[in-house]
Amino acid sequence: MPDKDVVDGKIKNAEGRLQEAAGALTNDPNKKAEGQAKQVVGKAQETVGHLKDAVKSAASTPKA
Repeated sequence: MPDKDVVDGKIKNAEGRLQEAAGALTNDPNKKAEGQAKQVVGKAQETVGHLKDAVKSAASTPKA
């Protein structure tokens, strides 16, 4: 089960892509920039979630 941050980050990234596309269609540079910023935040949040998963996995792996 992926970390909650992975899922939330993917959702935020998708929202940002939609917002950027809407800004491009309406020629609204502010909306487009907000969408791009939301994508960056989403990707960062997703990366944090992946790191959390990796730490959890490493911590639960038995040591030989």
